[in-house]
Amino acid sequence: MADKRERYILSRRGVSFAGMAMLAAALLLPQIAQAQNYPNRPVRLILPFGAGGVADVTARLVTEKLGEKLGQRFVIENMAGAGGINAARTVLSAPADGYTLALLSNGTAISVSLFKSLGFNPVTDFVPVSSMGYFDFIFVTQAGSRYPTLAEFIKAAKEKPGTLNVGTINVGSTQNLSAQLFKSTAGVDVTIVPFRSSPDVLIALLRGDIQMAIENYTAVQSHIADKAAIAVASSGTIRTTFLPDVPTVKEAGGGDFEARSWNAIFAPKGTPPEVIKTLNAALREVLEMPDLKKRALDLGIEAKASSPEEILDRLKADIDKWADVIERAGIAKQ
Repeated sequence: MADKRERYILSRRGVSFAGMAMLAAALLLPQIAQAQNYPNRPVRLILPFGAGGVADVTARLVTEKLGEKLGQRFVIENMAGAGGINAARTVLSAPADGYTLALLSNGTAISVSLFKSLGFNPVTDFVPVSSMGYFDFIFVTQAGSRYPTLAEFIKAAKEKPGTLNVGTINVGSTQNLSAQLFKSTAGVDVTIVPFRSSPDVLIALLRGDIQMAIENYTAVQSHIADKAAIAVASSGTIRTTFLPDVPTVKEAGGGDFEARSWNAIFAPKGTPPEVIKTLNAALREVLEMPDLKKRALDLGIEAKASSPEEILDRLKADIDKWADVIERAGIAKQ
């Protein structure tokens, strides 16, 4: 009876259900047309990092090709600091039309547990587009060290608990949390020493202040090439392509260890599905280009696209993983 009454009232007002459907379709047509013509002006990609880092270099490699593929410029905007909060909020305050995109990363997953309040939820406030790149971290010791392999380092750490130092960049970074995870999986008592920057970590290593460092490949590449440092392990589940003779942490006796960073493109919630499909398809083509894959690999980055669902699953899994590490390490929320 209620449905009949509502229809009667609407008909009395001169509004038919067919008319309402036509009106709704008319309102949606401009949005659909715009999505189908996407992109027809420059696109912004907001990065929560400064220029020159791994994520920045990856983004510039990819967006250069993406712009050529889609016929529009992709403009990188670096917005470092505050755990990516400012960058994310900037994207979320923009229209959800595909012209302002976010680079989210493993660091975003960490920030969920590292900060008291982000002011946004990366899982529900964004929609995933695709991954861009993945990279492992390298465990290195000083050339001439008494620990030329990770197995020997672990053995010494167990024999003399608390006497060995592992250097990383700042507390809460993926490198730092990887060291915390290593302590747990390898069952060792080592002191994790945080530094302000990668150069500071490596200076301390070469000076002998720390016995091992955990860093990304770009930071340690020249020291390994110069034989000033020895790569003793990589952090992924399989050996890295650029250091195929170096075992993984798990292979070297470090337990069930895996720490892999990634970066990906996300869009604000409400972005038209057609836009997501266009971007994902273009990224899949771009990230398979041989010249791009080689340039990325030279920097220690595995250029690789994903489905939106795959990168969302990775984000969710890493949120849970690093939340557990942060809690067990007793790291205070910022």
